[in-house]
Formats: sequence, C-alpha cells, structure tokens
Amino acid sequence: MIRLFSRILFTFIWLFFLVSSTDALAQVGGASVAAGPGDKVELFHADSLVVLNIPGQVVRKLHNNVRLRHKGVLMYCNLAIQNVTTNVIEAYGNVRLVQGDTINVRGDTMFYYGNTRQANMRGHVVMRDRKMTLTTAQLDYDMVSGIAHYPVPGRIVDKENVLTSLEGYYDTRTKLSTFRRNVRLVNTKGTLTGDSLLYNSLTRLATFQGPTRIKNKDGVLTAVAGQYNTTTGISNFQRRATVETPKYRLTGDSLYYDNVSELGIAKGKVIMVAKDRKAVILGDHVRYNGKAGISRVTGHAVAKSLANETTNDTLYLRADTLFSFDNKVTNTRRLVGQKNVFVYKSDMQSKCDSLIYDMADSTIYFYKKPILWSQNKYQMEADSMTVLLKNNRIHTMYLKAKSFVISLDTLKNFNQVKGRTITAYFATKLVNPDTISVASNEVQPNKKRNAQTNTIKNAVASATNTLPKGVSTRKNESTTPDSVRLQEQTTLERVIVDGNGQSIYYALNEKNKLIGLNHVECSRMNIEFTDNKVGRIRFYGHPDSQLIPPKEITGETKELDGFRWREAEKPTKGQVLWLETPPTEKPAVKKPLKKKGQNKPLAQKLVRKVNN
Repeated sequence: MIRLFSRILFTFIWLFFLVSSTDALAQVGGASVAAGPGDKVELFHADSLVVLNIPGQVVRKLHNNVRLRHKGVLMYCNLAIQNVTTNVIEAYGNVRLVQGDTINVRGDTMFYYGNTRQANMRGHVVMRDRKMTLTTAQLDYDMVSGIAHYPVPGRIVDKENVLTSLEGYYDTRTKLSTFRRNVRLVNTKGTLTGDSLLYNSLTRLATFQGPTRIKNKDGVLTAVAGQYNTTTGISNFQRRATVETPKYRLTGDSLYYDNVSELGIAKGKVIMVAKDRKAVILGDHVRYNGKAGISRVTGHAVAKSLANETTNDTLYLRADTLFSFDNKVTNTRRLVGQKNVFVYKSDMQSKCDSLIYDMADSTIYFYKKPILWSQNKYQMEADSMTVLLKNNRIHTMYLKAKSFVISLDTLKNFNQVKGRTITAYFATKLVNPDTISVASNEVQPNKKRNAQTNTIKNAVASATNTLPKGVSTRKNESTTPDSVRLQEQTTLERVIVDGNGQSIYYALNEKNKLIGLNHVECSRMNIEFTDNKVGRIRFYGHPDSQLIPPKEITGETKELDGFRWREAEKPTKGQVLWLETPPTEKPAVKKPLKKKGQNKPLAQKLVRKVNN
C-alpha cells in the first residue's frame, strides 16, 4: 500500500512539473498551467489535456476548443497533438490560423513547425486577406517570408478577377501571386490564359513570361512576355505580340494596346493586316486608333493591297510615312503616303512626293512632281496626276499642269505629247502564249473577234486537258488555266490634250516602216494608239504641223522641250519593299529654247483643221 501511494504521488509531481514547463499560464479544464520559453508554442486553452508517455519527449494531446498561440499567430482546432520538445503541432478538425487582422487560413488538417514558423494546411484549405481569397487542397505557408505555396490546383478570387492554376505562390506582404501551369484569369473585360503569370492584387497588374492569350469581345491578343492591367484593360507586350480583331490583325516586336480607347502602338517589324480589304501595312512603328479608324506607319513603311484575286496582282506602296483612314459609315478606306512615295504594280510604277489612294472609287492621286511608268512603254509626268482603276487595272489618267506623256513604239522611238492638261485612256488585253490578244475595250468585226475568242477558249481548254489527273481548276488556285495560260496587259488607247498642246510622233506605214516625224502644235488634240503605235489623230484650233522626212530627223527635232526618258528611276518591287536602294533623280539638263518655225525649211508643212 505504501509503495502504491508513493508511485501515485511521484506521478502527480512529475505531471505537475511537466505542465508547468510552458512559457505562460494556460487554462486546461479550469486548471492553471505555467508558461515556458518564449519561442515555444503556447497552449492558450483546451477543454481537456492528456500527456502521452513518449520517452525523451514531452507530448500532450489537447481536446475540444483548442487555442494555441505563437509569435502573434493564433491557432484553433478540435484536436491537437503538441510536441513540446520539437515545438511541432498537429491540428485536426476545423483548423484555423489567424495572423493579425489580415490573414485567416482554414483547413481540415495542419502541421505547424514552431521553430521555422511553417504551417502546412491540408484538406479544404481557404486563405483570406483583405485583397483576395485563395482556395486549394494543399497549402504550405512560411510565416517568416510571408509566402504561401500551393503545389496543387488553386483558385484566387479578388474584387475583379478569378485566377486559377495548377500551382501557385502568394506573398501575403507584397500581395504578389505567381501562377504556373494552365493559368487562367477571368474578369468582366476578358479572359487571360497562359503558362506563367505574376499578379499583383494591389495594382491589379498581371505580368507574364511565356505564351499568353487574352480574349475579349473585341478580339484576341497573344504574346510571350508583357503586362496586362486588369482594371484599365491596358496591355504592354514584348517578344512578338499580336492583337487581332474581326477586321484587323496587328503584330510587332513590342505592342501597347488600350482596350478601352482602342489605341494600339506597335514597334519593330510591324505587320498590320486589314482582313476585310485584303490589305497589309508594314513598318517599324505603327500607331493605331481604332475608334477614329486612323493608322500611322513610319520606318520602312509599306502598304500591300491585293488588287486582283484571280491574277494575284498586288499594289505595293512605300513612303516615309503612311496613313490609313477607315470610313466606318461606308466601310471604305484611304491610304495616304507622305514624302518619297514609290508605287509598284504589274501594270504601273510611280514615284512622287505624296499620294492618296481612295479605295472607295479605286482612285489614286499623285502630288508634287509625280512620274508614272506603265508596261515599260509609257512615261507620264505632271505637277499632279489622278489615276482611275477599273477592275484593278489602269483605266484613266488625268495629268494637270506641265503634263508630258512619252510612248515608246515598236521601233524604240519616243512619241511625245505635252500640254496644260492631258487625259490618257488605257485598255486591258488578255495575251496568250502565242501572243494572241483580245482588247476588252476595242470594237472589232464580229468575225475577227469571234475567231480570237475561240482561240483563247481553245487555249484554256488545252491548258485544262494537259493538267495532271486530280489537279483542281477551281478559281483562286495557282493551277487555274487563266493564271497559267493568259496574262493581262495594259496598253495606251487614247490621249486628249487641252491647252498648249505639242506632240512629236513617228509616222509608220502598214509594214511598220518609218515615214517621217510629225511635229504638231495646237490648242487641243486627240491621239489614238493601236498596238502601241500612233493611229488616228485629231487636231483642234488652228494646228501648226510639220512632217520631217527620216533623213532629216536630227537629235534636236526628236525631242520636245523638257523631254527626259527616266526609265532608270522606275522603282522595282525590291525597292518598294525596302530591299534595294532606289536611284536618285538626276537633275534635268536645260536646253536652249527653239524658235518657232526653226526646222520648217527642212520639212513639208501639213496643216489640217478639223472642226468639232
């Protein structure tokens, strides 16, 4: 009996000193417990306490309404196992961790390591602060660094956004979140998806380093690196970003885009595509105002417009600065080129100081000493020019002030026309490999026209029959008979001169042999061309004409004042695309003025008056 009593007394004394080893008094079932060292987890309250007999360690099992405290952090649960020796807490059931008045974490289970201040939550984990709510199945919270890590799928919700990812980190101090793998950000302005994302809950700024896609009602934006403000809708991207709307696609090495104002700024190898108009604009710097429908392009600026789908004929326009104006009412577009403008098209090449291309009526306006070439046969100059396209080919040209037209005939002679204003009309022909052509704007005898039409039909049929089996001949495919067998050719058909008209043309007979050189001056003239040769001519208002025989044609008589054949300046496709350097214009050499009638003793005068 004495021995039994001694053992009970010894156990009671040992238990008393064990409970008293904590660093503060604690209420345990109404009893007082003494405090221990300051770095130990404090037991603040439990309905009951059981000391576990584990050799070398002090372990307690706490039941119901358990409250623990450590370094300003409060912990609550239904059941806790406290290892006083290792300073580790195992918490189960309605686990809650409260840090100050900002951080609140709930979960099914928690393992808390007091020496490192690390809390590992498991189960239905919910972490809240003033800016966001995080839900996940597993959360490791380092209270020294303030960083919470969830290695499994998680979801963060703040005032404006919902973010999900397969892995993430949240800095409770800077409010900065890092998301990895299958990242998705959703708000009222759009949806962002990517592989990696850095998000600040304070600034609502999303930063990403990896392929990212932002989609909203206005379009889609893709990039590799950059920032997106989820509040303002402003994006700032690098490493080849693209913004795509139903009508446009804008791509650049860097891209700034304001989704609200529809303002976009792209830099570095910029490509802007107008989908509905099959047009492309290239440059080093593009500023796009979506609401106003205005784009400005600088630095190697080039515009490409698909003029004809069947023949893949494209108009290329180069300038120091390019503007694009969209009319949203009529759904039409204007291109404006400023300074050092070059144009290249299969049937037209040109250079001038400034240009306006109105796509609504297919009209091009050239300003400040423009010059235009066509089919290696025609050169036209004036103070200003207007070109009308029909079926995307040159149809009519208006030359105003100091107008000069040069036509190179089959004998390499230069037919020349000068005047105050000149109107030139062109015709388009289809040419087959056997050089058989049909002039679309010419009136021919039915028999001859039918014969030529049948020849072309036979050429088309022949091309179709020689195609490999299984090759399609549908429209828009590169193997269509029209694109393989036939080509469009633009020829000068008629020239009308008004005011101070002068002309030099070479008269040829039916055998294409030179008869002589005609020099005519009159107030108005109408010159018709056939197969690039001068045909019928009409002069109005007291014409003064002279015919110079072939033997008497000299260098001076072959040129009108101001004549310059400037074919060397004609821009190539490579020059318009900034792949080659265009040649500079050579200054004109002024020649002494000829006196009126100076060459008349050498020629036979031919004066013809034709009434209207």
